[in-house]
Amino acid sequence: MTNPCPRPPAAAWTALTLLGLLTACGGPDVAAPPPPPPPPPAPVVNTAPNFLAGAIAQTGYDGNADDLLTGGLGKTGLLAAAAPAFANPLAPTPAELRRNAIFTNYRAVLDYSAAGGFGRLYGPNIDNAGNDTLGEGKIAGTEYIAVADDGTGKQNVVLMVQVPNSFDAKNPCIVTATSSGSRGIYGAIGSSGDWGLKHGCAVAYADKGSGNGLHDLMSDTVIQIDGTLASATAAGKKAHFKADIGDGERASYNAAFPNRVAYKHAHSQQNPEKDWGRDTLRAVKLAFYVLNEKYGNPIAGGTSKEVVLTPANTLVIASSISNGAGAALLAAEQDSEGLIDGVAVTEPQIQPAANSGLTIKFGADMVNNHSKPLVDYFTFANVYQPCAALSSQADQSLHAFYWPAAYAAAAQNRCAALKARGLLAGTTLAAQADEALAKMNDYGWSTATNFTQMSHFRLATNSIVMTYVNSYGRFKVTDNVCGYSFANTSASGDVIAQLPATQAGLFSTGNGVPPSGGINIVWNDSVGGAKLDFLAVSPTSATADFGLDGALCMRALATGKDPVSGATLFGNMKSWSDRVLAGVAEVQATAKLRGLPTIIVAGRSDTLIPVNHAARAYYGKNQLNEAATAKTRYYEVTNAQHFDSFLPAATLLGYDARFVPLHVYFVRAMDQMWAHLKNGTALPASQVVRTTPRAGGAALAATNVPPWSATPAAGDTIGFAAGTLTVPQ
Repeated sequence: MTNPCPRPPAAAWTALTLLGLLTACGGPDVAAPPPPPPPPPAPVVNTAPNFLAGAIAQTGYDGNADDLLTGGLGKTGLLAAAAPAFANPLAPTPAELRRNAIFTNYRAVLDYSAAGGFGRLYGPNIDNAGNDTLGEGKIAGTEYIAVADDGTGKQNVVLMVQVPNSFDAKNPCIVTATSSGSRGIYGAIGSSGDWGLKHGCAVAYADKGSGNGLHDLMSDTVIQIDGTLASATAAGKKAHFKADIGDGERASYNAAFPNRVAYKHAHSQQNPEKDWGRDTLRAVKLAFYVLNEKYGNPIAGGTSKEVVLTPANTLVIASSISNGAGAALLAAEQDSEGLIDGVAVTEPQIQPAANSGLTIKFGADMVNNHSKPLVDYFTFANVYQPCAALSSQADQSLHAFYWPAAYAAAAQNRCAALKARGLLAGTTLAAQADEALAKMNDYGWSTATNFTQMSHFRLATNSIVMTYVNSYGRFKVTDNVCGYSFANTSASGDVIAQLPATQAGLFSTGNGVPPSGGINIVWNDSVGGAKLDFLAVSPTSATADFGLDGALCMRALATGKDPVSGATLFGNMKSWSDRVLAGVAEVQATAKLRGLPTIIVAGRSDTLIPVNHAARAYYGKNQLNEAATAKTRYYEVTNAQHFDSFLPAATLLGYDARFVPLHVYFVRAMDQMWAHLKNGTALPASQVVRTTPRAGGAALAATNVPPWSATPAAGDTIGFAAGTLTVPQ
């Protein structure tokens, strides 16, 4: 068939085109030119996260007069015997409060003694290769502080991002630093903060909605976000925390219970632990925002910046210790946006919920109790621990150090009171103490924790019980749950008024969980009137026994049963217990990490957070959930416990000769995860790391804290098969 529109050659077509002699038949007999490229996509505008309340405060530090890591103190200042004095102790400035908060919090998570390794194996002067090359260790950069809230001012979760001047936008990284314990925003400065800033990473902090949120009910004074004091009315939503009670209720309470205070973690009625993962993820999102404001390309025609740093091109490690470590794991579980690339944590306070499919074997022995909620095992310890500490199987050298005569008598009375209530069967003090310790061991505390039972009851147990029962049940300060309240006390244990100079510095010195900064736990129901809990007399025993009746009440709320009779609770106690148990259910973890590379390190001798209820239990549940895809590793360190700050010889008698600092292994966990994510270095198999404690007073050497092995020996390998986690002795 003849073509009705014959086409000229291409060369002729060009000429015809120039002459305007085009025909209806179209172009030359060649391929059509390609379409023009599409326009570039519109830049993604950097916008502030919608969870922020108010403006972001921004401060630059030159690395000389002041800095991000040491608050201007440097290594020398952090090693000083005491924090710097305030120019006006009754009215410290925000800058002074920040400096002293860094001093307190950096030292609070480390063995800060030179003999323990500070300044030699770790510390601000130690570089990323482990060498002493950084001088005073000051780090220049910019600090951003913001508040996340729902608009009510009742949450006021403090978030902070520190961006060192060494941050490289071409090789960006972010490290999370959620506070340990209930500490304020600088709570992880000595752990994740130190590591992240030295590696040139932005560090994303969160105080988890706890921190030093004091409300002095007598004077109606609160601590503001910047650490300074103000009346609750003047502070408004700038208050770190204000008890949610009206003036009339506060006045009535003050009349009945004068000189009491409320604390945020215990009394905010928010159960902040349920949001620890969310808060950690929010800190990461804030970090991306401030980084893109700093390094993003300006968008033509306005002041906005383009998003150039994203989860796709930025390495993010979720990290911290203790409660902050638990928050990092929860964040990884909840990370539906792919923000996190890896997790590296030590001594996590994490609650893996019901774990009936898991069996834990320690050597050849079965672990009878594991995976219990925190409030369960802490209220159990609060009943039996002071008697157990008297056992001959526990270390007795600490008695003179920890127990004044009144406390020693109270411990003996606790044993007798437990016997009288049918909770112990022994007929002698020695038998009762041994039996109480055996109950502790059977409930999940290994014999490796026996040495520290006394010190932990003395310094931690009742404070955790008081705070977490109140928090889980969302109780108001005026509820006086089981008869407990917070107040300053005299040497004889009586309630006294707040000390103005101490209160003014609480932002720097407090840890968010009384006893802290002069504020103690008071048992209102003691015979003769309110008394310091350690000097309290139970009405049913008429002896000073650390207030056993109060401890049994707390135990009942945590279990839903009367701990003496075993009967189910009823009435108000049943209602309150239901509230506590509902709060506990809100904080349970799934242990589903979706194959995210994760390192968990714990000390075998951890008495505060026993590994059978936390690290081992969580790792085991993760293996149950994700055995085929899990990239989780668990390293259990012998001769290591929860509080490195207990190790200096002058702090707690005997710790330095028995334990090594777990912080050494935190640094190694971070280094290992960094190498894995940056270079593909394999994560060594789960294993027991065997350490050698130093002689008392001797200097810790590298040989005392050997690294984990790239290929652990069979006798050190932690195994998992058919639902059983096996940990070598």
